[in-house]
Amino acid sequence: MPRATVDTRTTLLAFAAAYLVLVGQMVWMYSLPSALVLPDADDAMRLVQMRDFLAGHGWYDLHQARLSPPAGYDSHWSRLIDAGLASLHFFFRGFAGAALAERLTIIVWPLLWLLPAMTGVAMIAWRLGGHAAVPATLLFAAFCGPGMQQFIPGRIDHHNVHIALSILAIACTICADRVRYAAAGGGVLSALALAIGFESLPFLLLCGAAFALRFVIDRHAATQLRDYGAALAAATLIVFVLSVPVQRWSAAVCDMIAVNSAVPVIIAGAMAAIAACLRGETASSRFGLLAAAGVLSALVFVLIEPRCLGGVYALVDPAIRPIWLNDVSETKTLIEMTARGPATGAGIAAFPIVGLIALLFWLRTMRRAWNYPSLVTAAAFSLSILYMIAVARGSSYAVWLGMPVVALALLHIFRALHRTSLGTRFALNFLLTPTVVTVGAIVLAGAAGGTIDLRSADRQACVTAQNYAAVAALPKGVVAVNEMEWGPYVLAWSGQSVLAAPYHRIPAAIIASYKIFNTKPDEARHAAQQAGVDYLLVCRPTPPAHVSHAEWQESVLGQIASGKTPAWLKKISAGPVALYRVERAAP
Repeated sequence: MPRATVDTRTTLLAFAAAYLVLVGQMVWMYSLPSALVLPDADDAMRLVQMRDFLAGHGWYDLHQARLSPPAGYDSHWSRLIDAGLASLHFFFRGFAGAALAERLTIIVWPLLWLLPAMTGVAMIAWRLGGHAAVPATLLFAAFCGPGMQQFIPGRIDHHNVHIALSILAIACTICADRVRYAAAGGGVLSALALAIGFESLPFLLLCGAAFALRFVIDRHAATQLRDYGAALAAATLIVFVLSVPVQRWSAAVCDMIAVNSAVPVIIAGAMAAIAACLRGETASSRFGLLAAAGVLSALVFVLIEPRCLGGVYALVDPAIRPIWLNDVSETKTLIEMTARGPATGAGIAAFPIVGLIALLFWLRTMRRAWNYPSLVTAAAFSLSILYMIAVARGSSYAVWLGMPVVALALLHIFRALHRTSLGTRFALNFLLTPTVVTVGAIVLAGAAGGTIDLRSADRQACVTAQNYAAVAALPKGVVAVNEMEWGPYVLAWSGQSVLAAPYHRIPAAIIASYKIFNTKPDEARHAAQQAGVDYLLVCRPTPPAHVSHAEWQESVLGQIASGKTPAWLKKISAGPVALYRVERAAP
């Protein structure tokens, strides 16, 4: 049997084994609670959106009437995720009831996205180190520790999709010179990621820059740039039409794909493909063609809506920043997360730091033998490190993109030391898996007196379905929650409406909810009546970071936390999730 066939079969077996090991870990650890405790508020909101879609909401109808009534809430999330979830739900309905089908969908959906993520890192390892580098990379994936947090059962929001698509797009970029359709695949994957959101935008820009720069240096790379650019332009046009209804084609927004983001991408992709077809004779002429494409694309973006240069939250009402948005953990930097607890920072950054050391070693050993795949890999991983520092949630990208880098460094070490013992290799590789490295870093930080900011038991009580039974049993009304995070769980676990939730498109509701809980009783009562609130839900009452102790004691939430109940509230249930009825008449 040819050696290539043996290597391919071995790689496929290693892939299957790694996937089964990882899935087995997560199903064992998370599948039971996933039906009762969704990991994040966005997962609960996605569940609500999926249910509405299954119940007959139109493809473009992302309106949620039960959030921020009477106007309701128009989501900026992609219907493509809902379509995937609904398809999986329909599959399970073929042999299961509605409740079981929903639970299976919640469990299986994130596990499916491990396949493209693992495929991406395996492709990167194969392109740079051959089949020999793949098993170690897959071992890291099988025990990926912090890298699996966005893929645990229950994570039906978009983060795992972003990670998987961006890693696979990077892999296609790196493998475009060896795999025939990889360049076109990179363009399609980039367009899909843009349709879902802008979280992975830095990595998508890197892919485009890599194709362009390679063409500038080597005119024989024109075919790859042509395929990438044409696929990117065509796929972006398709996902724009699928994401935006006709009546909103001219509307510019910053938080989702729209005319101001889609048109520049289509222009850039189409002009890149044209430039590749022209194949300039000199590097300067090729650079000029691509520079013109980039400048025109950027100019169109700025001219349509210049405020979006400020990011996805550029059009957000500034009034909600100090009372909510600035405290959202997803927007915290690595330094801020480390300040909350040194062990938290250690857990986030441990494996990426190992990856950074491995990258420096690997690049040093290559010296002047650097090539296009290695440079793109180094750039992608370095970008993930910067992303993690800027936004701590970016650590997932650093963990996944660090896997092939560490595997390649170890492969160089083993070859230099002439270590062929399978046991020795496995032991050292296992000791450097993200799980082992992260646990070790947390233990060391804990021994040094650090603490880790985990999702505590009291938070779990605030999001568990059974604790919302009393909420569901109430006559239909509008519920105000003391933390924005609980809002989507009210929607998911009951038939009630909710005043506010952690979404920047409902600033008036967020401000009203803040006033109800964090101002003096008379002002709070007026705010509740103005907003049409029927019930207050209080779980884990804690003072906002920017509220003084004196202000907290005088506020409605501070009084409730100290055992007092304002006269215009009637307590109707106790427990982790406490409920109060707003008395309309004067007491």
